[in-house]
Amino acid sequence: MILFRSSAAGLAVLAAFSTAAAPAFAAPAATPAVVKPSPARVAATPRRAVSFAATAPAPGGLLVIPASSPDQAAARAAGLPAEQRAAIARAATAAGFSYGARRTLVLRGVGEFDQIVLLGLGEKPAAADVQMAGAVIGRALAGETGAVTVLAPDMDAAAAAELATGFGLGEYRSDLYSTDRSATTPAPLTVVVTAAEAATGLYRGRGLPLVEAMEWARDLSNEPANVIYPESFVERTRAAFAGVAGVSIEVLDVPAMKKLGMGALTGVGAGSVRPPRLLVVRYKGAGAPAGGPVVLVGKGITFDSGGISIKPGANMGNMKMDMSGAANVVATVLSLSKSAAPVDVVAVAALAENMPDGGAIRPGDVLTAMNGKTIEVINTDAEGRLVLSDALVWSERMLKPAVVVDIATLTGAVGGALGDDYAGLFSRHDDLAARLTAAGAATGEDLWRLPLHPSYAKDTSSTIADIKNSGDGPGAGTGAHFVGEFISRDIPWAHLDIAGVAYGGPSDWKPAGSAGFGVRLLDRFVRDWGK
Repeated sequence: MILFRSSAAGLAVLAAFSTAAAPAFAAPAATPAVVKPSPARVAATPRRAVSFAATAPAPGGLLVIPASSPDQAAARAAGLPAEQRAAIARAATAAGFSYGARRTLVLRGVGEFDQIVLLGLGEKPAAADVQMAGAVIGRALAGETGAVTVLAPDMDAAAAAELATGFGLGEYRSDLYSTDRSATTPAPLTVVVTAAEAATGLYRGRGLPLVEAMEWARDLSNEPANVIYPESFVERTRAAFAGVAGVSIEVLDVPAMKKLGMGALTGVGAGSVRPPRLLVVRYKGAGAPAGGPVVLVGKGITFDSGGISIKPGANMGNMKMDMSGAANVVATVLSLSKSAAPVDVVAVAALAENMPDGGAIRPGDVLTAMNGKTIEVINTDAEGRLVLSDALVWSERMLKPAVVVDIATLTGAVGGALGDDYAGLFSRHDDLAARLTAAGAATGEDLWRLPLHPSYAKDTSSTIADIKNSGDGPGAGTGAHFVGEFISRDIPWAHLDIAGVAYGGPSDWKPAGSAGFGVRLLDRFVRDWGK
């Protein structure tokens, strides 16, 4: 991933020679591959068990009242004793609580409850708003171990399931190796809703698989690079899909990729002792539409040093997350397959580690992609588009897709343009762009369409090869143009640049680290594609 830089970064190379060394023409000894040991993972805090019930359990623990207005809060709390209802109303009035989206008010010392939390839903909340409200309260209560009861008897089944799904997303923790992390199993979450049976079916059938898939994706993006690298990414994938019906997994190693002429992907991985892989996960559910699969291609740079065009040292450690696109497409298939969705979908993860050893590609080198197109390497830190190029060619030739969407932490420039509010969307196909934008709006993972201007072809033209990997124009736009040159114009294709939204500091709904951005969006997009 190319980041903005204030100055060029270089390497100082020191060489020492001894006159008493081996004879001048002696062959150098082979340097063995040294693999650093992985740290011991701390046992994860178990997720709360979730249930839905038509009646409230015995008072105690933590009580949550989600509402859009004082009247709705009063109606949902109608089962509480009168003095408790009055205390809640007085506290909300005194605090000026507005019931706005994602607002919370914590009350203590009311009745038998350790806490009573008013949770604002905002006026006329959509499904994504209800899920995000659930995530906010899940995050707020992540350190609590007592039982949690949510009072929402009049909420419809779909909204209740969304609230519980959001709670599961919000209680995720990224402190994977903190020895202070508690292993205590928290008490259950009970959502009190009249339509309890219907809500249970929706949550178990779709909500829980999504929570599990996003946890998997976020874990991989948060893991250090000495734990997640191409081979271990594959191992984690096999473990995640063990026993899931309708799934097939294919893995191409370096000899297999070289035999197919995938010089771009293998070139990126040439500087690392961790060999690259192409991972393919396909799920086809009962009732899936005909016409070919929906193919999701993810950039999987498990660590990006920049290669020979090495990055500045500041924040380089965050480049462990440069495989977020690959993690998120695999997690999307995990969610869809665990929920037995009637879809035909394939995740293609282009996995490599971008390192600067003596075998690494150099600026000025020329690589040949699987389709025979030659690429002049201008910047080895523009590696994501290289691995995607071979993955896209392979996908088109081997899968005969109905539609292709690639997702990548590709450029720092997209964050400069859109901040952390939107991911960049590039496409030559208006209908596809509209469908993706709609899926993003429905799930709260917003996209902003950016241009693929014809001038980008000139910006990426090379004097020695067919195309160069770093253009002279806008970074996000020329990056998207480069990627699009490796898939046919008649196949619906879109590129999502998630560099500005994939990873960051803590917020009211997530801890520091991965957001898992794209899993919810792509899950919705694939489900709706056949419609």
